[in-house]
Amino acid sequence: MTTLPFPEATPEPSALETGTQLFRQNTDFLKGVVAMDGLPPGDRIEICFAGRSNVGKSTLINALTGRRGLARASNTPGRTQEINFFTLGDTHYLVDLPGYGFANAPLAVVRKWQALLKAYLAGRPNLRRAFVLIDARHGVKPVDEEIMGLLDKAAVPFQTVLTKTDKVKEKDRARVLAQVRAALQPHPAAYPELITTSSEKGQGIDTLRAVIAELE
Repeated sequence: MTTLPFPEATPEPSALETGTQLFRQNTDFLKGVVAMDGLPPGDRIEICFAGRSNVGKSTLINALTGRRGLARASNTPGRTQEINFFTLGDTHYLVDLPGYGFANAPLAVVRKWQALLKAYLAGRPNLRRAFVLIDARHGVKPVDEEIMGLLDKAAVPFQTVLTKTDKVKEKDRARVLAQVRAALQPHPAAYPELITTSSEKGQGIDTLRAVIAELE
């Protein structure tokens, strides 16, 4: 089997500048959605963030936008089951999907969220890319494989973003990257570049901004 390289993304300086300019625009919370009929008009470029509970998704969104507290982080699984929409200027929607993989949420809540997620992914034509967040300390887990499978079926391109890379020792970095790359190989919707980030240290934030800015 041919091994997909999945190198780390390295945007050109011009793309980095475009990303910086894009995220200098105002970012505001628009609404939380609990049913498909509550979705805002699909009239903007839309990207979404998915990740298992406590992967650092809200913290990453806050780092991207430079708005501490914009996306609410919580250590309580199931705190919100809404799809949260944020406006970025007048051109983009940033979408925060509820954390998945929490064992303590009621089964009915999990099923409702899964149904909404599937409907959203399959029925949002302006969704340009999903960013699937993976905790760099743990690599890809079976629950991450599930969301990747959903994205494959919905034909939504997704790009893997490793979070909390500052928590990984240098000697463990190659092993984690190899595990993630191997896990991505069977997924046809996987975009062939990784983004490594640390919201705490600011690592990779400019790269992610540049990647988002280049989506059309």
